[in-house]
Amino acid sequence: MRLRPIDLAREHGLSTQAVRNYEEAGILPPAGRSPSGYRVYAPRHAAALRTFLALIPAHGHATATAIMRAVNEGAVEEALRLIDGSHAQLAEDRRTLEAVDLALGGLAPPAEPAPGETFIGPLAHRLGIRPATLRKWQRAGLITPRRDPHTGYRVYTATDVRDVLLAHQLRRGGHGLARIAQVLEQVRTAGGPEPLQATMNEWRARLTARGRAMLSGATALDTYLKTPGS
Repeated sequence: MRLRPIDLAREHGLSTQAVRNYEEAGILPPAGRSPSGYRVYAPRHAAALRTFLALIPAHGHATATAIMRAVNEGAVEEALRLIDGSHAQLAEDRRTLEAVDLALGGLAPPAEPAPGETFIGPLAHRLGIRPATLRKWQRAGLITPRRDPHTGYRVYTATDVRDVLLAHQLRRGGHGLARIAQVLEQVRTAGGPEPLQATMNEWRARLTARGRAMLSGATALDTYLKTPGS
């Protein structure tokens, strides 16, 4: 069965130039040529295009492209390695989400209002930890207290104290410093725990959608691998 570029393009609302670009990028296997020099595609080209478009929501455009190139070059193991990497990243994102959820859910309010600024000694005493622990967290990039220009003492703002409380909660939960750094980055990006808590459901939904997209992409890729000539 012969297919023209327009036949592949119409199914997905693409332009014929996009189809040609995908072939040149290695996403589609090389097309045959008619006696007059026009591209001639087969069902396996249509399957390749469907597979690529199914892989994009799961792995992103660049990785989906790399997967299809590997498959079309016969390097199936490389394609599977790329897929494994996406699954590992999704699992990492889920662990970060769970850590954020745990930290926000278990963060008890202070027994008394926290001052606007404090120093390392009082803050360490409040948490029942050593000042050396706070210095270690600073070296790991978890917190960045400023220095008093006159005394050189570390000064912890209310935001610093919030981050220290979150870090303390996560350390008590057994999380490592690298994981805590990811959580604190999410909190800072969101503008604080409260706005972040409001986005948790949306974040979780995105991860679920990506997980389901991986299932769809895997099904499409399995079908393509079974297509004659692939």
